Amino acid sequence: MTLENQTEKKLPTHFVYFLTDKKGSEQKDWNKTGACWLHEDNNGMNVSLEVFGQKVSLVIRKSKPKE
Repeated sequence: MTLENQTEKKLPTHFVYFLTDKKGSEQKDWNKTGACWLHEDNNGMNVSLEVFGQKVSLVIRKSKPKE
């Protein structure tokens, strides 16, 4: 028996980073600031960020050509 409304915890498919200068190096420090989950239709993703102590949720969708 399966429950269609049952939610299962899914792991992120992507992570979000911001880059900062690394002192004394040309390389950058990668600072994790969030995670993303692809939509089932693969046409977008949900993004969860933590920026300056604030949690921000975004939805990204592929653009569709105007008809």
